[in-house]
Amino acid sequence: MDFFNRAYEGRPLWETDRPQPEFVRLEEDGAIVGRVLDVGCGTGETAIFLARRGHVVWGIDFAENAIRRAERKAEERGVAVTFRVESALALDRLGATFDTVVDCGLFHVFLDPHRPLYAENLAKTLVPGGRLFLLCFSEEEPADWGGPRRVSQAEIRAVFRAGWRVRWIRPARYEVTLPGVQGRAWLAEIDRTSETAR
Repeated sequence: MDFFNRAYEGRPLWETDRPQPEFVRLEEDGAIVGRVLDVGCGTGETAIFLARRGHVVWGIDFAENAIRRAERKAEERGVAVTFRVESALALDRLGATFDTVVDCGLFHVFLDPHRPLYAENLAKTLVPGGRLFLLCFSEEEPADWGGPRRVSQAEIRAVFRAGWRVRWIRPARYEVTLPGVQGRAWLAEIDRTSETAR
């Protein structure tokens, strides 16, 4: 947590000052519906974009510095977004449910034991039939520049099993500000079923 909070004292390499294009395309295609939760929202670019498009949006991040900056951006731009300092492993504390969850680069920072806990928490806040859109670095992204863990399709499918249906996983780009980084990623749509997630 300290690493991320300190990172937002400056400009982290994942901070591009605009929403990730993959989520812009999803919204323009009508894939993002209803009330939206942006988990790991950072400084709020995606959340603010979706709110401007007419959604009721909440954004959470456990980095206080990120949320402070997100709140300031939303106020300056005249956009209503509910931002909270919160852990994605304690989503029941939100006391709210959502039709769509967007995860822009959060899943790939979790350690293995935290991944199923994350899925369990998402199941508590995403309505049955709701959609999770997940963007994470893929195993095809070179590791020579460091960065977060790379994730395979098999790993995504292994975490989102009972209580979920992986509709698709496709190659995507995760934009960062580090020159020369390709940002090879996976974008997935994972639907919450009526079955209880375990």
